[in-house]
Amino acid sequence: MFIQTEPTPNPATLKFIPGRSVLDSGTLEFTDAAQAARSPLAARLFDIDGVSGVFYGADFVTVTKDRGEWQHLKPAILGAIMEHYMSGAPILADGKSDGDDDDDEFYSEGDAETVEIIKDLIETRVRPAVANDGGDITFRGFKDGIVYLNMRGACAGCPSSTATLQHGIQNLLKHFVPEVVEVRPLA
Repeated sequence: MFIQTEPTPNPATLKFIPGRSVLDSGTLEFTDAAQAARSPLAARLFDIDGVSGVFYGADFVTVTKDRGEWQHLKPAILGAIMEHYMSGAPILADGKSDGDDDDDEFYSEGDAETVEIIKDLIETRVRPAVANDGGDITFRGFKDGIVYLNMRGACAGCPSSTATLQHGIQNLLKHFVPEVVEVRPLA
């Protein structure tokens, strides 16, 4: 088994590509060991000292560190990913992928048509590019011309995420949706 690694724009996060499917649909993020308990792979990764986050995409795993150097952490992470896939264990112990949580969205009924356009642009133009960098951005809400987005994986805490939001995504949305005046991360 050959696992590729790629840097991400976030220096605290590396992208690992096992060459196999990770999640069948959606994305999933674990920000602590308690959350990771439902995933044998994430639990293994959190056992590595210095790992502070694990994010699953369709065909990649991103790992975020809070301390340590990648040259010391990377071999242990590669070993954990390889052992997981060689064991044949499922990615999730309960077999369910909660994936994207659309339940928490907020916007007024009068903005439903505008929101559909915004969500379509995010799905087709933004998310694929962000997935290439080992992260995910999802729509959370729209109010008073402001689009609220949730940043996960390599995007969360990335030094360039503000520039990505304000210059890339905001400009794209403003171009296609005149009602958009600003894009903000949901705090």
